[in-house]
Amino acid sequence: MTGSSPGGLLAVHAHPDDETLATGALLATWADAGLPVTVVTCTRGELGEVIGSALAHLEGDGPALAAHRERELAAALEALGVTDHLFLDTVAPVTGRAAAPSAASSARFTDSGMAWAGVAQAGRRDDLPDGAFVAVPLDDAAGRLARVLRDRRPAVVVTYEPGGGYGHPDHVRAQEVTARAVALAADADWGTEVGPSHAVAALLWAVRGEESLRAAYRELATDLQLSASELRAGLPDPSGPVPSVVVPDSDVDLTVDVRPVLARLAAALRAHGTQVQGVTTVASVGDAHSGLGAVVGSYALSNDVLAPVLGIEEYLFAPGSTGDGVAWPAGVRRVA
Repeated sequence: MTGSSPGGLLAVHAHPDDETLATGALLATWADAGLPVTVVTCTRGELGEVIGSALAHLEGDGPALAAHRERELAAALEALGVTDHLFLDTVAPVTGRAAAPSAASSARFTDSGMAWAGVAQAGRRDDLPDGAFVAVPLDDAAGRLARVLRDRRPAVVVTYEPGGGYGHPDHVRAQEVTARAVALAADADWGTEVGPSHAVAALLWAVRGEESLRAAYRELATDLQLSASELRAGLPDPSGPVPSVVVPDSDVDLTVDVRPVLARLAAALRAHGTQVQGVTTVASVGDAHSGLGAVVGSYALSNDVLAPVLGIEEYLFAPGSTGDGVAWPAGVRRVA
């Protein structure tokens, strides 16, 4: 691995497509600023559902779907301008204190799957596949990621909030692994064989403000440019349950203006053709940083429910992280 200059961003995600759906504008904005961007993906999405009849034969064929989703991911990252990518299981395990080898150390980390536990809430399956990411010992996975953090030495790390966005077990585990890796990388007594310690300046959680999201849901129902009617997709309920990614708007710490990178974000969404359909973009109106009503596009996943692309991405600082000293690129704004 080759180290990079200060000011970098490192994103940790569970499956191919998550990097675009959750943090695509942030990644593209960072890359546009000429700053280092690294994406670490924890699994290859072997158990994902597949959209459309043309590729339906991939669903249930873990190796074939994994190979296809690797290609989708590569295309999406190219669209976003990201040139540094790693699958977590390709990083060598660390054998120092707090990162002892395990039976899983040489195994491929695979999609753990999920089961719906309610509206907008997923949970763990009873039957885990071989190599399931959720079953990998925490310090094995975190040690590998800490190795990457010490090598890349990013200023900012981004992942999910503790609920994993909507409870997917791999998302939750990726968040746990990231938190542990950030702590390990900063511990001067840990893993001395993998380089000097490194403390990140900011750990971000991808979130969505509740009021802005519900306003976007209402806008989807009335704006024909956004409705993607050819999909015959259903509309989200503006007053219905929301997943864990949703927080009070007043809690949001950081926003990213999607509009300057919207075309590239849309291209990245389209690259994930087995997972995303009906990507539509419209001319942005108003101030994206105002949050409300700033819907600039739409898409649907395999559930055939329309989802908005908002004019901003929103983030929280993880507890204990302030982001002080980070030179945020143009388009990224700290909320007062």
